[in-house]
Amino acid sequence: MLKKYFKKNIALPSDHGSWVFLFSPLIIGFFAGNNWSSSSILLIIAALAAFFMRQPAVMMIKSYAGRRSREDLPASRFWLTVYALVSLAALNVLVQRGFGYLSYLAVPGILVFAWHLYLVSKRAERHQIGVDVIASGALALAAPGAYWVSVGQYDTTGWWLWGLAWLQSAASIVYAFLRLGQRRLKEMPDQKEKFNLGKRTLLYSGFNFILTLILGLMGKLPNLIWIPFAIQFAESIYGTYYPAIGVKPTRIGIRQLIVSTIFTIVFIIIWQ
Repeated sequence: MLKKYFKKNIALPSDHGSWVFLFSPLIIGFFAGNNWSSSSILLIIAALAAFFMRQPAVMMIKSYAGRRSREDLPASRFWLTVYALVSLAALNVLVQRGFGYLSYLAVPGILVFAWHLYLVSKRAERHQIGVDVIASGALALAAPGAYWVSVGQYDTTGWWLWGLAWLQSAASIVYAFLRLGQRRLKEMPDQKEKFNLGKRTLLYSGFNFILTLILGLMGKLPNLIWIPFAIQFAESIYGTYYPAIGVKPTRIGIRQLIVSTIFTIVFIIIWQ
């Protein structure tokens, strides 16, 4: 009977690469606020539970659409309900503690989530780079949420953190698509073709680097905040001109995780 509900592939996220797009903004927000409390733990619980909802929800939609067995429905409904209740309970306590404005951050997340499930129902969710970029923006809302909980009040600085976290996540996603696409190359392309394949990722990471450099010089942000974005830009240049032909997805994912971790650490040090 228990096996009917306790299925790992339904209870836990299968896309391990997306974890960083939640944890990096969360960590950045908490360290920028530089204050930890029981409310911080509640926010982490609410954010994680909401993040975990995606897997059972997708499985449930696939079952209804005939893409998976109907036998997955009980477990999908069970875990979706559990995660929703946990997230709502933690958010409710935060609202009671005076953080009611955090609930507004859930609105764009719900809209993006619904859009994703619609694409799943139409078998159109794969290789949607635009959807992934927008979804990363929803996950990046964890940064202002964590910052506001840390400082104990609403502060517009949180929106700066959200924008910067989203820029980094978007560039990471575009870069990941480039590297995974390079795996299918049959032979080493020439320099012009390398650039053509990587120009989107160079545009994203290059824009982030230049924007943060300018904002730092203007005094809108810490004047060295461009450094973590420069690291990401350098990685994009490397990935563009040294294609990942035949490289396993796991190696690509691990390298992405390392770069994102370095970005997060350097960002925190410079912001503080």
